[in-house]
Amino acid sequence: MAVIAHVICNCYERNSKKMLQKKICMLGAFGVGKTSLVSTFTGAEFRGDYTTTVGVRINQKNLIVNHTSFNLLIWDIAGEDDFQTTPEAYLNGTAGYILVADVTRRETFVKAREIQRRMQDALGDIPFVFVLNKFDLTQEWDIDRDLIDRLLANNWQIVESSARTGMGVEKVFNLLAQQILGQGNGPLSFTSP
Repeated sequence: MAVIAHVICNCYERNSKKMLQKKICMLGAFGVGKTSLVSTFTGAEFRGDYTTTVGVRINQKNLIVNHTSFNLLIWDIAGEDDFQTTPEAYLNGTAGYILVADVTRRETFVKAREIQRRMQDALGDIPFVFVLNKFDLTQEWDIDRDLIDRLLANNWQIVESSARTGMGVEKVFNLLAQQILGQGNGPLSFTSP
């Protein structure tokens, strides 16, 4: 793991052009759509069936942010429950994280807040974006708007998304990439890996 963390935090040469690598982690309870969000973002086809992630699945996507190229390494980490939490070794070298909750399951919202407190303790003030996924299932909502408003009042970056429809997916990664690179809210352009 130490070797991976070292490589992730450094620049490397690709085609005689410097490219920065940044590692991000996808965190949240089981079944909130972390893998589906990553698949939609990286161009894979959305799959409606649920596939459990075991351990970690690593994906990548090359980005250009204000003329700076970088390789985004996306660690899709298995979901948490009352008996299993994210191993701290998976967090080494993390530049930021995406915290995902399923708007149809209130307990995933509660779990996300718990994970964020643990990440704050373990990693300090690194960038993160809170994603309210499955937003297209409006009839099944189980999260009160006042809970969301309280997080917004505490300066949480919150994005409403649907991996199924693609709504908000690029915005999630765009916002986190901008926070990591300290670029504000300028546009991002995406290139294929």
